Amino acid sequence: MLKLKKTLLASLMLAAGLAAPAQAQTPVRLGISGGVMEDVAEAAGRAAAREGAIQIKPVVFTGHLNANGPLNDGDLDANAFQHEPYLRGQARAHGYALAPVARTLSAPLGIYSRKYKSLADLPDKALVGIPGDDTNRNRALLLLQHYGLITLRADLDVNRGDNATTLDIVANPRQLDIREIDSLILARALDDVDAGAIITAEASQAGLLPARDAIALEPVGGAYANVLVVREQDRGQAWVAPLIRAFQSEEVRELLASRYSGTLLPAF
Repeated sequence: MLKLKKTLLASLMLAAGLAAPAQAQTPVRLGISGGVMEDVAEAAGRAAAREGAIQIKPVVFTGHLNANGPLNDGDLDANAFQHEPYLRGQARAHGYALAPVARTLSAPLGIYSRKYKSLADLPDKALVGIPGDDTNRNRALLLLQHYGLITLRADLDVNRGDNATTLDIVANPRQLDIREIDSLILARALDDVDAGAIITAEASQAGLLPARDAIALEPVGGAYANVLVVREQDRGQAWVAPLIRAFQSEEVRELLASRYSGTLLPAF
């Protein structure tokens, strides 16, 4: 009888174990920009589901809104939409206590035109729109310099945190009319300029893809790779490591290779 009771108890314990629900996944509220990053977050979500530790819950920000303020205030757990120089500028301007924890992808800034097929085709005194914010204005001017259209002053040091402006141009042999224009407006108003420098996130929202539509692209990688960001106080949280693994997963790598080949590249 004692042996029978033990057998029944063991059977009940086994049944209870089989019936117990799976361990709950930790929800991670992730701020992203609309467009390309929605696809990347979906791929990362599949990787996270496969591992089973976290559940990524994307929150999409569009237009002038970004996910740094809500992350700093605790309304989000992480964000994935920006490169580190932009993050540093936001932290200085607003006092955010945010930390990059991993690189995700490179999204090169491109120059687009509805009128010309290449930079060489741009006429003298062409109207060229560039973003008005510090970091992306800097990127656009460095890109124009990279292709030999302008020269910036020699003592400018972007690694030190310098941000170029049009006042730093010391040579402009084709007398380009370089104007700061909100990049979201510029992405939808290319007919009004001869060319425009637009970041990938806003280009994609306007139906433009760098590999297909840009007449010039920023060199990939370096300081302008996108990063995964959390609050400083959350760097050691248990959900951070699986979130990084999800964004640096084969699912994300395969998405970038198949759907955004030549436009977005893994930075991990």
